[in-house]
Amino acid sequence: MIRDNLRDRIAESEREGWLGEIEGHSVSLAAAEEKLAQLDAQQVRKDAPVFLEILTLDQVIARKGDAGPP
Repeated sequence: MIRDNLRDRIAESEREGWLGEIEGHSVSLAAAEEKLAQLDAQQVRKDAPVFLEILTLDQVIARKGDAGPP
């Protein structure tokens, strides 16, 4: 997985003292985690039920009466 690879590269960079690499990989890891969070949230919204209002006959008549003159 990309996150695991980035974590491994961060660890390697820390061992080797490559400070610029640590920064770059950390930024990439944060962006990857943010993107995954966005995708998870999108899936939750997609799987959520959609509530449709079903009007009763009385509500339909009341709304038609509220429309005013044609």
